[in-house]
Amino acid sequence: MAAEKFHEDLINLYTSAVQSCDCQPISLSSVVAQGGVPAAKKYLASNTVRSGLFPLSEFGRVDLSVQSLVLRAEYRGLFKPTEIQEAEKRLNLLKPLVSQKWTR
Repeated sequence: MAAEKFHEDLINLYTSAVQSCDCQPISLSSVVAQGGVPAAKKYLASNTVRSGLFPLSEFGRVDLSVQSLVLRAEYRGLFKPTEIQEAEKRLNLLKPLVSQKWTR
């Protein structure tokens, strides 16, 4: 049940990110083809931070990131500790960028 809700929330997150920030934090076709949890796991396993994360931070909307969704208490059980750590690490990378933007 949680995996189905995660999938639904990930699609809603994608739609909100496109509407709010005109960016795509994750490939919607991957989410639909693989399912939300497998797509998020694949995304977190990649060695690169996807470019969609940076525009979200510029708009102050990291809440629309895949990482933020993975870190929600209701979904942590769907992911391994290493995947949760990776999500936290990627969001922490943005802190200096967000701080720098708002202090200019």
